[in-house]
Amino acid sequence: MVETLLNNINRLLHHEDMGKLLLRLAVGGLMLFHGLHKLIDGVDGISAMLMAKGLPGVIAYGVLLGEVVAPLLIILGVLTRPAALVLAFTMVVAWLMVGTAKTWQLDAVGAWAIESLAYFFIGALAVALLGAGRFSLAGNTSWR
Repeated sequence: MVETLLNNINRLLHHEDMGKLLLRLAVGGLMLFHGLHKLIDGVDGISAMLMAKGLPGVIAYGVLLGEVVAPLLIILGVLTRPAALVLAFTMVVAWLMVGTAKTWQLDAVGAWAIESLAYFFIGALAVALLGAGRFSLAGNTSWR
């Protein structure tokens, strides 16, 4: 009886393409809020951090690629795997810029201090490995 119930639940919830869509919406959609913030308020803060590390401040505009363009592509399911890799790379850079000192720390409410960086990095890697799935604006082409 339990096995029959589990088989019915598994059959009912077996929708890989819908799962891929939900993952794309979560990873791309939530990251897009970070990017929109930088579109509205600018990248001056990031530019200052880069210059403090001896790097050219103009590199800060790359964050718009990783936090606006890549998430939009992920959401739409267009160039999904490359866009997800760009997002993952962006999270590595963010960790190197602001997260390395916090890697082994908890925040004020007991969460891992870099959990959002880790979530977006791992989520982006999952999207890169799974691809867009059937629900993609690119349709069934190599562009998804």
